[in-house]
Amino acid sequence: MPIQASELITNDDGSIFHLHLLPEDLADNVILVGDPGRVALVSSFFDAVELNKSNREFCTVTGTYKGCRLSVVSTGIGPDNIDIVINELDALANIDLKTKEIKAQKRRLNIVRIGTSGSVQADIPVDSFVISEKSIGCDGVLRFYEGNLSICDREFEEAFMHHCRWASDVARPYVVDAAPALVDKLHTAGTTYKGVTLTAVGFYGPQGRVLRLPLSMPRINDRITTFRYQDYKVTNYEMESAAITGLCNLLGHHATTICLIIANRITGEASADYHRNMERLIRYTLDKLTHN
Repeated sequence: MPIQASELITNDDGSIFHLHLLPEDLADNVILVGDPGRVALVSSFFDAVELNKSNREFCTVTGTYKGCRLSVVSTGIGPDNIDIVINELDALANIDLKTKEIKAQKRRLNIVRIGTSGSVQADIPVDSFVISEKSIGCDGVLRFYEGNLSICDREFEEAFMHHCRWASDVARPYVVDAAPALVDKLHTAGTTYKGVTLTAVGFYGPQGRVLRLPLSMPRINDRITTFRYQDYKVTNYEMESAAITGLCNLLGHHATTICLIIANRITGEASADYHRNMERLIRYTLDKLTHN
């Protein structure tokens, strides 16, 4: 049965509503960035560009790098935008936008977020690269989808909430695994760290920052830093990884996040030149992602 027009909105040219993309515009390998301006930076490394489209904060460039077709898409900030982007990328891949029917043959995307992040461990220094093996989502987005429990690590969640004295009226965290094949493809021993990324729903209070408003969970960052579960510890904070990974897991795509650490919340250090190091991370990720 076709999906109703009110549920899957398309534009006059047949493109998907927010991203303004057509199915043929999208490569199988997708890089997500938060900042629309970073799309131009990533695509400046491409050997050739075939497409450049934008709408609001959503900018897309599709081209080739070392013979591999890639799309780089900006999401803006936060998991609410991720809900839009991942669902629309999947629709481009797996729904016929003309008939509004789900395709029998599914297309799997490889999705890598390149972002900036803050370390919550003293031994993960600024300007280092961290790959998200697991992500803890504090945003609640995934809980709106049936089947979320099947891809979440319930025991990890319980241990995290217990250790952090999680407030009962704050959204329940969910824990999801990145695609192991993508993590292994991006990882280089001695160059990258692998760990657990905490996805916050905001930048200030949800990441333990205090300006004028006190926190409902005081000293939450101290407890996050000391949390251990099996061989895992929380390595860094950001605002998109868990929603990307969780939705991709439900939809059958492969996803992970690789972040540049631009600040260390424990030592108080900040990167002196994160723009140069972001270029280094982009080049590294493109080389690893396209290497057979």
